[in-house]
Amino acid sequence: MKAMDARRFLPIVGPLLLLAFWQLALSAQWIKPVLLPPPGETLAFMWQEFASGAILPDLQATVMRTLSAFAIAVVIGVPLGVALGSSEGAYRSVEFLVDFFRSTPSSALIPLFMLIFGITDINKIAISSFGAMLIVLFNSAYGVMHAKKTRLMAAQIMGVSRWHQFKDVMLMESLAQTFVGLRSAVSMALVIVIVAEMFIGSETGLGHRIIDAQQVFNVKSMYCSILVTGALGYLLNLGFLLIEKKLIHWSGKA
Repeated sequence: MKAMDARRFLPIVGPLLLLAFWQLALSAQWIKPVLLPPPGETLAFMWQEFASGAILPDLQATVMRTLSAFAIAVVIGVPLGVALGSSEGAYRSVEFLVDFFRSTPSSALIPLFMLIFGITDINKIAISSFGAMLIVLFNSAYGVMHAKKTRLMAAQIMGVSRWHQFKDVMLMESLAQTFVGLRSAVSMALVIVIVAEMFIGSETGLGHRIIDAQQVFNVKSMYCSILVTGALGYLLNLGFLLIEKKLIHWSGKA
């Protein structure tokens, strides 16, 4: 029981180590305080920003863009990935295109999306959903193609129809890999949204807040926004981990 109680505190070890190293860097004068304010002052500033509500519009804008992009990625990527994964020949025929665009940094495509969608919120959501969709598609297809052959063979021997083989065996087996893709995709969606908010005309969003604070040398606001962005990414990933454990409880079982 004591070991289990101690494990509950493990998630806070990382943040405490980060704050300790942050303070050490200042105490050892590796970085000047004008460039890196003390962690206590930064956290106090963050508390004030949330208490006053000043950061909430930017946080809400980033969350909405990220979730919108992710939803589009899921709606397109999962069915397309499953369809391609169910036919290895079909997937191999488009494998180059998937890997090509998956390997191309989404930030390099910002000028292309600006030409198509202009400097609008649609642009930020479109480029983010594109990058996230490729991750979802790849993992969904990979999961279907690598479903456990023994279970598929057992279903074939028992005379199960092709549709039920696909629905009840291949699709269910692929869910674990699909959720890996979903977790990676939501993180990628957030990263691309932040980059787009920084460099594509934007009046709201954490990315806009970070670059705006940097330009006027408001370092507390800049670090506050960076910490909030990191915490948001962590919470999104944690949410999907909890959903995965709830829905895919059979993963890894024989």
